[in-house]
Amino acid sequence: GLFKQTVGSRKMSRNPDSFVWETPYENLYLMPSSPVLSVLEKELESRYKIYKLRDALDKLNDEYDRIYIDTPPNFNFFSKSALIAADSVVVPFDCDSFARQSLYSLMDNIAELQEDHNPDLEVEGIVINQFNSQARLPGELVAELEEEGYPIFSTYLTTSVKMKESHRDHRPLIDMAPSHKLTVQFLDLHAEMEKTRSRKAA
Repeated sequence: GLFKQTVGSRKMSRNPDSFVWETPYENLYLMPSSPVLSVLEKELESRYKIYKLRDALDKLNDEYDRIYIDTPPNFNFFSKSALIAADSVVVPFDCDSFARQSLYSLMDNIAELQEDHNPDLEVEGIVINQFNSQARLPGELVAELEEEGYPIFSTYLTTSVKMKESHRDHRPLIDMAPSHKLTVQFLDLHAEMEKTRSRKAA
């Protein structure tokens, strides 16, 4: 069946390097996934395949400076698998009340996963996304999260149609709009994250 063809075949025993795609951009490589995997979620979970991603990425750690895993928005088998494979997690937070409740739920799930599967998993911080400085609610929500002790990066990301254009054109923002405000914010966020990592490693 589809499960055997996708996961159980000999192809899956190959070196993970064979699934890495080189991009036109310097030092950027991708290991793509596919929506077809959603059909296999229950089968994967029942066969204890949740450590597959961790085992694959362990073989690639020495070849790359950083490996980022983009997870689905809901907390499911695939996001759990990613968190088990990860050393740390960065949590995006869209500035609305619904997102705050989702954040609380996610942090509880992360704590449970740390206890059961990955005690070394670290929450690096929360990225404030779609921030509107002209509106009162986003600032209030961020202030409340800070009062509750959540680690929040000082660089906030605003909204822009450029992000949708980037997704549509399959081009990184830094390539299609290198001087755009949102691009600069992403660069500042990356610099902040690297500075934090260097300080912790010292």
